[in-house]
Amino acid sequence: MVTPRFFPYTGGVETHVAAVASRLAANGHAVTVLSTDVTGELPPRDEWQGVVIERERAWPRKRDYFISPGIYRRVRDGRWDIVHVQSYHTFVAPFAMAAARATSTPFVVTFHGGGHSSRVRNSLRGLQLALLRPLLANAAKLVALTESELAATSRKLDLPREHFVLVPNGSDLPSPPLARAVAKDEGLLVASVGRLERYKGHQHVISALPAIRRVRPDARLWVAGSGPYREHLERLVARLGLERAVEIRSVDPGDRARMAEELSRVDVLVLASERETHPIAVLEGVSLGCRAVVADSPGLRELGEEGLARVVSRPENAEELARAVLEEADLPRRSGTLRLSTWDECASRLDALYASVAS
Repeated sequence: MVTPRFFPYTGGVETHVAAVASRLAANGHAVTVLSTDVTGELPPRDEWQGVVIERERAWPRKRDYFISPGIYRRVRDGRWDIVHVQSYHTFVAPFAMAAARATSTPFVVTFHGGGHSSRVRNSLRGLQLALLRPLLANAAKLVALTESELAATSRKLDLPREHFVLVPNGSDLPSPPLARAVAKDEGLLVASVGRLERYKGHQHVISALPAIRRVRPDARLWVAGSGPYREHLERLVARLGLERAVEIRSVDPGDRARMAEELSRVDVLVLASERETHPIAVLEGVSLGCRAVVADSPGLRELGEEGLARVVSRPENAEELARAVLEEADLPRRSGTLRLSTWDECASRLDALYASVAS
């Protein structure tokens, strides 16, 4: 599996790759995750839960272009049975696809549409797909996470639907070690979960907290994530005088039990992102009983249509977002019997896809 970033970095793609790679390795496959390192500080070779992790140097250090010629060499020389390219937004994908094509190695691509803090980068997505089309057309299969992503990408690339396969993310976490027991004085806990990037919208949730606390003075906010936008968020917290009410803290991405325990304490989970494909954090929170509020944006409004979240049309409007959070907080926790896709199912579908492609 070739991915721009992997643990210790966090994010939806990293979580997806870790979840399926570890399960495929447990099923007896020899799985390598080939990723990049822009710092030069990570080990070039590592192992995690039976998965071999290899990292090639990438440049530039402070941008997420991930220009890494070593990716081409490693894919070309690896004698793989299958190459699975995870996400297409950086230079990693064309290097990996070109090397696989040059060696007649079958490859598949999962798009992981998502968003970006740069509006210019978002606006170039269509051009990226157009430029990558000759390589994508040579993939054995193209993998979409949602039906809407499959339909839109098929249309944009002018490739037949038969060239695609639908493999949703898993959204199951291990059961928390203890049943959720909330003391009366614990107060309302709101979580904004996701990598700390501007487009994720954490700043909107922080800005809405004073309005939430006017009604619920006991309300607290946990911004769960890490990333380059942290300093901006910390300045916003200080400017609003919310230091005692806001905690910005990530959870070890590999510690799924810890994440389950943390989310089980959350009352309302908010994702005010400008764009998502298949938001793992929201689905995981909902599966543990959290109420959810999401932005009216691609990849999120479908959650509202499915009855899994309340959709807010203008999350940048603090009063509107606060009102939605408070209304969700007044509702009972969701049933623990909600049936969502599991990572075991996701890995099993990929296993079957690999077998089909390899044969």
